[in-house]
Amino acid sequence: MKVGMLTGPLNHEPLKTVFDFAEDAGIPCLEVWAGPGSKHIDPARLTAARARQITVETAERGIEITSLAYYTMDLTVPKATRGVQAHAKKCIDAAALLGVPVVCMLAGGPAPGMSKHKTIYEVLPKVFKPILAHARKKGIRIALENYFETCLQGLDTFDALFDAIPDDHFGLNYDPSHLYHMECDHLEPIAMFPDRLFHTHAKDTLVDKAARAYLGVYGSGWWRYVIPGFGNINWGEYISHLRHAGYDGVLSIEHEDETQTPEEGFMRGAAFLEQFC
Repeated sequence: MKVGMLTGPLNHEPLKTVFDFAEDAGIPCLEVWAGPGSKHIDPARLTAARARQITVETAERGIEITSLAYYTMDLTVPKATRGVQAHAKKCIDAAALLGVPVVCMLAGGPAPGMSKHKTIYEVLPKVFKPILAHARKKGIRIALENYFETCLQGLDTFDALFDAIPDDHFGLNYDPSHLYHMECDHLEPIAMFPDRLFHTHAKDTLVDKAARAYLGVYGSGWWRYVIPGFGNINWGEYISHLRHAGYDGVLSIEHEDETQTPEEGFMRGAAFLEQFC
């Protein structure tokens, strides 16, 4: 396994600066922000010449791009779906140009007037059909982050998703932090879906049990996302489960820790995770 990072918190910096930082920090893998207009990689404007230049720049630094990241909740918003599908296809084209195997996305929220399960079974197969057809043609896999505010929430929704869309090019950018604060089993999905683990996020959760006891589980402020090593997840145990399931990919640090700058968080998280890699 290798340590990586999602470049989003550094999207104000040029991509070359991010490459330099990753090299200096000893972070060999990058999940590059590729939303519309991204300063890092904007798929709508990526040319073959620029893709070759990026490939040379990463090779010179001994780093690699493991995925392109396109995270939007608009996938299931009727007026926005076509635009999301169009950009997702551009991300797939960009990944193919760059030799990057995975495009990371979200499942979107419940469609208007529908539950999460109903959306998974009745809406997501239609929404992802053209995206997955394009991904198969280009040899790219689509990995969904299990962000708890999307349709992909508890383990029951994982089962529903792969029942509704049994496509070999469709899997997970697995993030244990979301399941942890919901008190779902964050280890079980690894054994349940070993062939669907295309990418993983390394993000921790810090739970303040005293605050939870005072506020109740429906209150807010009793948990927050932190850099790996600063929260409650046992990363040695978690990574051992990944190894047992045959996962040998990236642990991509998703920095949402408000107490640390992007540079501080990435460096500390990488140093912590390296002991398990």
